[in-house]
Amino acid sequence: QVQLVESGGGLVQTGASLRLSCAASGRTLSTYAMGWIRQAPGKEREFVAAMSRTGVTTFYGDSVKGRFTISRDNAESTVYLQMNSLKPEDTAVYYCAATKSLTTIPYSYDYWGQGTQVTVSS
Repeated sequence: QVQLVESGGGLVQTGASLRLSCAASGRTLSTYAMGWIRQAPGKEREFVAAMSRTGVTTFYGDSVKGRFTISRDNAESTVYLQMNSLKPEDTAVYYCAATKSLTTIPYSYDYWGQGTQVTVSS
């Protein structure tokens, strides 16, 4: 199995950028498709972005398309989420997650990090 630790969250103003990182340990990162899922208070978990094991295929949630970019460095066992033009509605806990088969369904992911808080002020 793989252990995931997110970092890079924080409090920013509308329009700012943040880059989240997800460091993986345990099983080789290239074994897994990786995703970012977020959860705002009182809401269901929402798919944000996902990338295939090789990085060839990516998917994005409609609310972040054109603003967020997922990337991965298998050699460094790290996955990133570059978030630009942040909006107050992006405020949530962001989770890094791993799965054997690329998916946009949050609850299909097998391994999860502890999450990192992103707060966007208006």
